[in-house]
Amino acid sequence: MSTETQNDGDDLEDRVANFLRRNFPQIQMHGGSAAIQDLDRETGEVSIALGGACSGCGISPMTIQAIKSRMVKEIPEIEKVNAHTGMEGGDMGGSGGMSPSFPGETVDDDGTEADEGPEAPF
Repeated sequence: MSTETQNDGDDLEDRVANFLRRNFPQIQMHGGSAAIQDLDRETGEVSIALGGACSGCGISPMTIQAIKSRMVKEIPEIEKVNAHTGMEGGDMGGSGGMSPSFPGETVDDDGTEADEGPEAPF
């Protein structure tokens, strides 16, 4: 029986991972990542960590909300979704997040900005 339970659990984890890949390819297209951090099969609670470019992204709160609302609808065993980026200040094993970079922005090795962006053509 424990083998069946383990197989069911693996199936649930696979379905959650497939949900993330299938529903949010734009996360990867924009340099971000989404990974299962914890999955509690008894309570139906899953924790998702958004990383890479998601840390510091202005629309990551909307992405998190979409994951939370859609996952509980599509995967009946999931009751609650916790999702976060490294920018919330919580220590859930994340890297602490990185500041996003913008076109024309250059940062020196000491972390200071080397310039103010592209120069105006006039």
